[in-house]
Amino acid sequence: MTKENKMGVMPIKKLIVTMSLPMMISMMVQALYNVVDSIFVSQIDEEALTAVTLAFPMQNLMIALAAGTGVGVNALLSRSLGEKKFDISDSAANASLLLTVFNYAVFLFIGIFFTGSFIASQTHNPIIHEYGNTYLSIICTCSVFLFFQVTFERLLQSTGRTVFSMISQASGAITNIIFDPVFIFGLGPFPEMGVAGAAYATILGQLVGSLIGLYCNLHYNKDIKLSLKSIFHPSLQVIKEIYFVGVPSILMMSIGSAMTYMMNRILESFSSTATAVFGVYFKLQSFFFMPVFGLNNGLIPVLAYNYGARKKARIIEALKFAIILAVSIMLVGMVTFLVIPDVLLSFFTASDNMLLMGIPALRIISLSFPLAGLCIAMGSIFQAFSKSIYSLAISVGRQLVVLIPVAWLLSKTGSLDLVWCAFPIAELSSLLLSSYFFRKLYRQTVSVL
Repeated sequence: MTKENKMGVMPIKKLIVTMSLPMMISMMVQALYNVVDSIFVSQIDEEALTAVTLAFPMQNLMIALAAGTGVGVNALLSRSLGEKKFDISDSAANASLLLTVFNYAVFLFIGIFFTGSFIASQTHNPIIHEYGNTYLSIICTCSVFLFFQVTFERLLQSTGRTVFSMISQASGAITNIIFDPVFIFGLGPFPEMGVAGAAYATILGQLVGSLIGLYCNLHYNKDIKLSLKSIFHPSLQVIKEIYFVGVPSILMMSIGSAMTYMMNRILESFSSTATAVFGVYFKLQSFFFMPVFGLNNGLIPVLAYNYGARKKARIIEALKFAIILAVSIMLVGMVTFLVIPDVLLSFFTASDNMLLMGIPALRIISLSFPLAGLCIAMGSIFQAFSKSIYSLAISVGRQLVVLIPVAWLLSKTGSLDLVWCAFPIAELSSLLLSSYFFRKLYRQTVSVL
């Protein structure tokens, strides 16, 4: 008789903590890497910091394609395990590796031909353009390790082995942190590479993370069976089901790239320093958003498994517990940004001008944090129950229908502080839409179990 996965029998609060805590820790390490990376880059000069900010939308697009595909794999694989359909779960795991190769090919092409024009569309400063093109071309052409790292981590998460996922992600991030100053400033036998060094340190971290993820899947992930034959002979039906959930998630995360790209252009009309402030905000907010996303990643397979197993009480308890945790984390983030914004900005060698722009920016934007935590926790049910289209609608509404138009209109006043107000306004609209879809899906699924 097949032993049931822990996602169907372990007490919910303990399960959520067990599943989410390793990912929250690994994402905190990832957030630390993001901050440390920018701290080192800012020591080159402010133009270098701005250049990395301009490269971020394309980096985020890579992550969107990798993680969005992973969401589709995660939902199908976890649900299939809950339904005891092990042939489908194995097929999903193997198909994900082939899809990873295709995803990399897209960004290899972009890295060779389009990074220069992408950076040029956001700035007319030749120094920033040179920095940005150098950094982004390396990141794109060597992104194969990013795609495999994300895929291997998602496979571990799908079967509840989040400790190994944590080890993979944390090892990559720590490697990155260690080699950032070595490659950027030329420590020991390594030459000084500047912004290129930051890119190579990122690639090295992704290489380490992907190798560890592969090892953990082959040796410890007993719920799936990987084979070369299955990888190169995928089920088209399985791929269709993966992308049925994954495409809305990819589009949803890609909207973040579109938003940051357009915000960069809006802020550039004020100054490159305003763009740098926006980049610093994105790095700092990851300390609080990343743990909530880690919680979300741990919650999705729990919800999917118990939905497949038709265990209503466990679904309800998991949702309530996750919402409380998510909002609590974001309240801490809001208080931190409100109380010590000057301290946070000082880590990035902030000039007096950057402090003047950055302090009100952090305080105003942080007002949206608790609302964002609530929306992220509620949104987990959309992905777990294969309704990522709802998440897509919410993301489009928040970032493209509300945030960018409001920010653009407020920029016409000539007040940069008013532009930052677009963030809490957009988050409030997101909460209203999230609540509507959540109640609708809950009535259609959980209530009838």
